[in-house]
Order: sequence, then C-alpha cells, then structure tokens
Amino acid sequence: MKEVYKKKVVIVGAGPAGLTAAYELSKNAAFDITVIEREMLVGGISKTINYKNNRIDIGGHRFFSKSDTVMNWWARILPTQNSKVNPDKIDDVMLVRSRKSRILWMRKLFDYPLKLSLNTIFKLGLWRVFLIGTSYMSALIYPITPEENLEQFFINRFGKRLYRQFFKDYTEKVWGVPCAQISSSWGAQRIKGISITKAIIHALKSAFSDKGKTDIYQKDVETSLIESFLYPKYGPGQLWERVAKECQTRGVKILLSTELDRIVCEGGRVVSLTVHGENGKSDNLNCDFFISSMPVKELIKKLEGILIPQNVSEVSEGLVYRDFITVGLLCNSIKLKESDGKAVRDNWIYVQESDVKVGRLQIFNNWSPYMVSDKNKMWIGLEYFCQEGDNLWTMHDNEFIDMAKSEMQSCGIIESDAVLDATIIRVKKAYPAYFGTYNRFGEIRLFLDSISNLYCVGRNGQHRYNNMDHSMLSSMEAVRNIISGDICKANIWAVNTEEKYHETK
Repeated sequence: MKEVYKKKVVIVGAGPAGLTAAYELSKNAAFDITVIEREMLVGGISKTINYKNNRIDIGGHRFFSKSDTVMNWWARILPTQNSKVNPDKIDDVMLVRSRKSRILWMRKLFDYPLKLSLNTIFKLGLWRVFLIGTSYMSALIYPITPEENLEQFFINRFGKRLYRQFFKDYTEKVWGVPCAQISSSWGAQRIKGISITKAIIHALKSAFSDKGKTDIYQKDVETSLIESFLYPKYGPGQLWERVAKECQTRGVKILLSTELDRIVCEGGRVVSLTVHGENGKSDNLNCDFFISSMPVKELIKKLEGILIPQNVSEVSEGLVYRDFITVGLLCNSIKLKESDGKAVRDNWIYVQESDVKVGRLQIFNNWSPYMVSDKNKMWIGLEYFCQEGDNLWTMHDNEFIDMAKSEMQSCGIIESDAVLDATIIRVKKAYPAYFGTYNRFGEIRLFLDSISNLYCVGRNGQHRYNNMDHSMLSSMEAVRNIISGDICKANIWAVNTEEKYHETK
C-alpha cells in the first residue's frame, strides 16, 4: 500500500503561539509537524523557571480571556480547581486566584485600578485629590485630538495629573523613552476602554455583587478590572509543558536548543529551513507551510532566495524591542503588610518611584502558594526593563542582585538582612516596541503576506504586544487557513485589532 504523503509544517518558537499551532494541527493526520525552539524549555516568555524548587513566572501571566475558545482550550489541558479537585493532591490543575495589584508611589500603596475610597483620599490628601479631579474633568471636556502618542492616550483617559503621578514613570521604565515618543497604539492594545469613569462604575457594581470575585468568565469586565483568574499550580510553564507532551504523543517533533540559520524561498514560497542543534551539526527541513513566532527583525534577516525590498529592510532594521531581567529574592519576611498584619496579598506591585530602577514587583506566593518550596518564606521577583547591551543588561550578576536588594530596602519592602537566596534571569526581545519604525510596520506585513505559505503569529511574530490568549488565537486562525486552503491572512492579523477579538463586550 502506497504511503500517504503528509504535508510538512515547520513552526519556529515553542511559546504559546507556536505550541497552540502545533497542538491544533496535530489533530489532523494530514500534517507532519516540527517545532524549532532555541531555548532549553518550552513556553517562550510564558515558561516557568525552577530555581531550587522555587518557581519564577517571567512577567506574570493571568489565565483569563474573553474568548470561550481559549478558556475551554485551557480547561481541556488542565482541570480547574473546584470542590472535586483538591490541588494538594492533584498536580495538574488550574487554581482560581484572586487578583490584586497596587501602585507603590511616595512609598505608599495605592489600589490599581485606582479607587475613590477614603483610604486613597487620605494617602493623597484633599488638595491633591481636588487637583486630580479638576485635571480629569478638563481632559473630559477638552480631550487632545488627534490622539497621536501614548502620553495623549493616558491624559485623555486619566487627566494630566493622574498620568504624571501614577503612570508616567513606570511606563517610561518599561520602554526606555518618553511616553510622547510611543505610539498610542500601545494603549489601544493593552488598556483599551479603561478610564477613571469605568473604574468607578466597576467599583460600584462590585460593591453590590460578588460575581466578579468568583466567576472566571467575566465577559462584561475590562481586562484591567478583573477580580479573579486561572493559574496553573506550578506556574504558566506547567501548562505549556503539558501541551508539548501531548503534541509529542501525537507525533509532533519538538527540537529544543535549536537555532534557525536560513529560511530558503523559491517562487514566493518557503521551501526549506536550515537549523543546527547544540552539537553544531546542521540539518535541512523541507516544508510545505511555515509558521513563524520569531521576532520579525530576525525573520527578515534569515530569508534567502527572495528579493527583499529596500524599504522592508529599512523598516525591519528600525524595529525596537525591550529586554527584560527578573531578580528572584527568597526572603524570610516582607515589611509590606495588610491591615490584618499578614504579608500583602498582591500578585504584583507597580513601582512608580523615580529614584529606583525596578519597574514591577511580583510576589510569587500570591500567584500560587505552590510556587515556593517553603511556604513560610516570601519568594519575590523584581522586574527590570532594559536594552540588550546597556548598563543594566551587562551588569555583573552579583552587582545586579546587590542593587536589587538595596532598592527593596530603600522602598521599605524588606529589611536589610531579609534575603536568604537570589537568582537572576535575562530575557531577550520580551516586548516589541511601539516606536522606532513601528509606524511603517504595514510595509513589512505587505511583504510577508506575499510569501504564500508563511504565517506570522504571536507577540514577536506580529510585532504586537499581545496577551497570551491573542497569541493563541492568531495561531488558531493560521491553522484554520492552512487546513481550508485560504491564502488571505487578514483574519490572522485581525486578532486583537478588530472588534470581535477585542477585550470588550
């Protein structure tokens, strides 16, 4: 009997986008699938690092989506904690977690999103509250039009004073440039409809209903306002490791610690890729379809056998990325306390203090108590945003950890002798930036779409600051096109830009 030819699919990247594509395609016996991943672990930026049985979530990942497709997809991989699922006895489980985040400013903690409460008024002072209120009313009456940059985006939704006091410093730490130089598209991508008015309305609704605190399908709630979410018992990497295993069971080949060297094109199609593993030996992979979640800048550089227009090369070279460093500190205690005297219950804290470099603080115990080996210790992650090659990126590990401990002491978060152990993790190209040549990205998209069997998915694959669910949805759309034979890729790029994909009702 003649063997049936299977169409070869090569996927670059074993993060949420790449593994979702592999998982969905593996349901169809017509495809031979290979995933290439340069790291030793799957999950991309959603991987979980295990340091002496203390787990680090790089960036903090809430498992929450307005898409039933994504929520049900996650539920098929890991069951959700309920009366029948006891996480103390079952490892492969999603916990239902309460969301809490605050802003550290003037060495005081303020609710995020901000709440017009007596506690907030007391911390700010009546005069500052009055000035913030009048500034917000001014923004409502006289909005900045056209809204061309991120600074204008924030001011139109929060007023100038609130923007400067609670958003400016943190956002500029993240991106390394003034908000006035960042496209307003970033705000539309990440914050969308949130404003003071919506935060107040949500607070009033929450006061008379407990639904948002227990219902993980909060479709009427802005993403920034959700009060509960799902989270794997041992961090986000646990789910993606499970997905990878299921893919392999179905015959998917996942090549870890493997670098992509060349992407060979003929006749406007990708026909093969050259890769090499840790042993340095090159291998050639033929393909009928190519799904890329790798950074667009790297993708363009590796294309061969196709004429790359000069304007596309210029735009590609001008794309900017922000790199990311996490410092994990294992502490015997933390000074920040709730009113009941126990350690703060925040998942993360935004550091809006201009005298320290740290941008955000995660408390891994509060994501999942199983993230820390000794529940009597506090396992915290300090997030720093930088550029590959700059002073932060090249700082020696010990020097960096000492700086991190010093900043935590300066901010009143830990005592000088609180740290028991520490580690540091660097991540390249964590955040695609909305400046540089980003405003000309359409020129790159037009060129890439002309390569008929190339599909760009995910955060770096589309140079878009997607949430995890949007990266997954872009892959699901790509798989749909491959199976149906639809050569138009507009539906893939439309994820998280057109209304039906938005995080609004």
